[in-house]
Amino acid sequence: MRSGRGRARRAGQCDTARCASAFPPGGPQGALILAQGGCRAVTGGSPDGAGRYCQGPRIHALAMQAMAGRELTELARPLLAGLVEASGETAVFGALAPDADMAIYLERVESSSSIRYAVTVGERRDLYCTAMGKALLAYFEPARLKKYLKSTPREKFTPTTITGTADLLAELARIRRDGIARTNGERVSGASALAAPIFAGDGAVVAALLIAGPSERMRANAQRNERLLLQAAGACTRLAGGSRPPADLPGVSRAASK
Repeated sequence: MRSGRGRARRAGQCDTARCASAFPPGGPQGALILAQGGCRAVTGGSPDGAGRYCQGPRIHALAMQAMAGRELTELARPLLAGLVEASGETAVFGALAPDADMAIYLERVESSSSIRYAVTVGERRDLYCTAMGKALLAYFEPARLKKYLKSTPREKFTPTTITGTADLLAELARIRRDGIARTNGERVSGASALAAPIFAGDGAVVAALLIAGPSERMRANAQRNERLLLQAAGACTRLAGGSRPPADLPGVSRAASK
């Protein structure tokens, strides 16, 4: 939270991840390196030059990040400004960081209130204890979610931070059901937030929208802010050529908890 006065302000364009579209020098050997890194997949043969290569999962993920970082950010800016005008709270657009399981803020429009939630473009946030992070984490594929839960330490920043695996899985299931993530001082005492995912045409979550502010004000206007956020996230999803999938993704919680 930050005190100060002035009009809502907007950050400039941020740097985004870039991905290669061709094999590195070295022919089949270079292609093998990409295949081992998840950037190329092999079809019709082995990764020794005999088979054919196509885009692998990591290249696809990086392409989605590039979309979220450039084109979709441009499309989201008017929606952020509209959210701030309608809610009076700070609005943020973000996505998964390209190199870590963390959320990264790509754009923001701050509230003009003297007491407001203030962030900097490029800041990163944990997934398990922030609204934007949980809006992204809720749609991880089962194997990725299971790996994240096993490998990521979960610090209890405040009394309301959710750290237990069972409790977090239940929270993620609720987010998939409702289409919105809610936090009440989980990362910073006195600051609360709402976040909703943005879907691409293939059903993948490529970004999220966030409204955040002082907890007392967020609680008082919860229903209105949730309605505004869901409308904005739906509009952004349509701009991305996507649509919201069914309310839950079967097997995510069960697979991750094994």
